[in-house]
Amino acid sequence: MSNEQYSFERYLNVRMAYGPSFSPDGQTISFLSDITGVAEVWSVPVDIESPQTGWPQQLTFRGERVQSAWFSPREPALLVSGDIGGNELSQLFLLSADGSTFTPLTGKPEVMHLFADWSPDGKRILYSSNERDPRYYDIYERDITSGEVSVLFQSDHSNYAYRYSPDGRQALIVRKESFLRNQLFLIDIIAGSVRALTSPVPEGDHAQYTQAAWSADEQGLYLLSDRGREFLSLAYLDLSSEELTYLNDLSWDTEHLAVTHDGTALAIVINEDGYSRLELYDVSQGWHQRRALPAPQLPEGVIPELCWSPDGSKLAITFIAPNDSADIRVWDRERTVLKRITYSSQGGIPTSSFVTPSLVRYPTFDGRSIPALLYLPQGQRSDLPVVIDVHGGPEGQERPIFKPVTQYLVAQGYAVLAPNVRGSSGYGYEYLSLDDVRLRMNSVADLRSAVLWLRESGIAKPERIAVMGGSYGGFMVLSSITTYPDLWAAAVDIVGIANFVTFLENTGPWRRKLREAEYGNLEQDREFLELISPIHHVEKITAPLFVVHGANDPRVPVGEAEQIVSALRERQVPVEYQRFPDEGHGLVKRTNRLVAYPAIARFLDTHLKTR
Repeated sequence: MSNEQYSFERYLNVRMAYGPSFSPDGQTISFLSDITGVAEVWSVPVDIESPQTGWPQQLTFRGERVQSAWFSPREPALLVSGDIGGNELSQLFLLSADGSTFTPLTGKPEVMHLFADWSPDGKRILYSSNERDPRYYDIYERDITSGEVSVLFQSDHSNYAYRYSPDGRQALIVRKESFLRNQLFLIDIIAGSVRALTSPVPEGDHAQYTQAAWSADEQGLYLLSDRGREFLSLAYLDLSSEELTYLNDLSWDTEHLAVTHDGTALAIVINEDGYSRLELYDVSQGWHQRRALPAPQLPEGVIPELCWSPDGSKLAITFIAPNDSADIRVWDRERTVLKRITYSSQGGIPTSSFVTPSLVRYPTFDGRSIPALLYLPQGQRSDLPVVIDVHGGPEGQERPIFKPVTQYLVAQGYAVLAPNVRGSSGYGYEYLSLDDVRLRMNSVADLRSAVLWLRESGIAKPERIAVMGGSYGGFMVLSSITTYPDLWAAAVDIVGIANFVTFLENTGPWRRKLREAEYGNLEQDREFLELISPIHHVEKITAPLFVVHGANDPRVPVGEAEQIVSALRERQVPVEYQRFPDEGHGLVKRTNRLVAYPAIARFLDTHLKTR
């Protein structure tokens, strides 16, 4: 059977496993998997020496998305976070390691609870919540045994709990002012005092401090920061002097940092043009006396997560390749053995039929070069129908990971171009800032340049190019078909922004300030935001449009979809609309994906393959 003959259902039945967490004894790993159609908690034994992998056990049966699950450091229990219908109003639960008990810890479904960490003795948990005011997050601690809840810190800011100190007497928190600006604080839980470890970042400047963890001597923190530089880099923050020292200096982001519980070893992941590179170090004597450790050899792909075992002897790695979905591997430091412990189903499709993208760059209107991933059908390189797939964010980055929708389209003879237009992360602060506020439409112009490049290179049939995107990528879709209406044969908008004013007015109150830092302020920039909103230019749309939205979307409310659909129907422009009552920001349930994406494929076939 050729890959072109596999149904879309097969591709959407490709599973994934992610979110690893080690049990206290390091003998078991919990993980999340969508085997049942939505993410639930599973566990599997870790036995590096055995050639076989143990049979995984399902631990939760919510039928709704589980967002995270973390083992207690002392007891056979997990702290689980989950929402309902994609509404992102996370609730916390205590789950026994055998799945026999599942106890709610929070009973306020209208409030968000963001789990951060277990205390080292396993008796308390640290989390953030907007219970006091939906616009702000405060820091809470809960005693697992008594159920007593304490407020550790509150202020009218976006405060996020992060991590306990090794002795459990202190807690790190992050105050987020925007995607590019945050500040670190340290709470002394016993004394009830709080001190800032980093200075406030002036508006218009940038400084991120992320993934902080204590060093072996507990005198400082390893973390990632881009204060005063282009890229996120590994750094050390001295807790007494509050002096920040950079430990590496690369022309790529160091995007992940994981430090063992005792602070003696660390792992970093470097994002090189979208591909991940893993490095391991022994830092028991400090960074300056570090010793490089053997690291596993992985195929080309992306590492989105790392997790050390309690004793630091093993490292769990979530790995995704362009031609293989997310699964978990465990690296044993002593044996220098890498073992894959989850094997997610590939939907019965041979791996050899999946396509690996080429990393390309195309010129844009101002002489810059735009990086992109190009997927081509096997054995075909010219005169193709093309879908330009635009990522969200806008600070996101298109990465070479397995995407079932992309793989299906390529198998059906489409080329797919996934660009990282200006404003994408991964290419430095300057590039990330090129679409801020008044520069917004320059990123849309990068999509026009993509069309011109596809035409001139002979890859695309000029009259058979579509644009598709979700979230901010959905805005890019709508903006493309209003700004450059003659370029497109069809368009697909998934949970996209049609009107920046109504979006900012109605997005979750905890998000508005953070989003205004990127898009513009309603008080100061309303006229400009109205000017660039696609809803005010619908008369220019000629391309048929397919719209998908979840009724419970807290980020881009469903009213954005209703506006654009209503406006196009009034003008008798072809528009198809699917509204899902049990989804939020995107489609997480396989039953809904099996409705939406085959319909999108039929829509694209109608408007691109019949021309």
